[in-house]
Amino acid sequence: MSVEAPDTTEPARSREPSHGLDSAVRRETTSGRALASVVVALLVMLLCVYALLESTLQAIGQPAWIIDPESAARFVAGLPGGINAAILALLGIVVAIAGLIFVVLALRPGRAGRRFLPSRRIAVVLDDEVLASALARRARAAATVRPEQVTVVLSRREAIVNVRPTSGIPVRAEDVLAAVEDELRRLRPQPYPLLRVRVAGTGVIGA
Repeated sequence: MSVEAPDTTEPARSREPSHGLDSAVRRETTSGRALASVVVALLVMLLCVYALLESTLQAIGQPAWIIDPESAARFVAGLPGGINAAILALLGIVVAIAGLIFVVLALRPGRAGRRFLPSRRIAVVLDDEVLASALARRARAAATVRPEQVTVVLSRREAIVNVRPTSGIPVRAEDVLAAVEDELRRLRPQPYPLLRVRVAGTGVIGA
């Protein structure tokens, strides 16, 4: 059984903090692009090392490892001659998609797995793991089950509460939804997730 809370995104009054705390919250709730930068730097470095290797082999009169720089330059200058148009178009699409991905990564802020809680005086930042733990605790209390019978999967836009009831003891998904939704309203995390509660059809044997 599964129930879903209506979209209860908090209104603008909750979208604090103010008084100069916005930049601090933005810094703590977004991640840098260090990984993407390292990947690009490694690719460029490998390309430069390969070009240096081929140039060195040509300078000392040794055969090219893959293709010598002059042959490569002539090949590029002669495109698309001698190449199947479909293959060339496919390669162009792949390169364009890769470039678009890197552009999007560069322009969009990364997600650090944190949310901020509304506060006028201080910047309160909460890890998603801590929020998931708080929601799981309220769900366990509402369903009267053991900790291992409740899991919470939290993404940027959605919180999914999975409950496995104890055999012979029914659990109303509506009760769990109300309890967890009350916890979300109390904390008012931003971004505010859409809440879903799923109760498994089969229970576990009670201790």
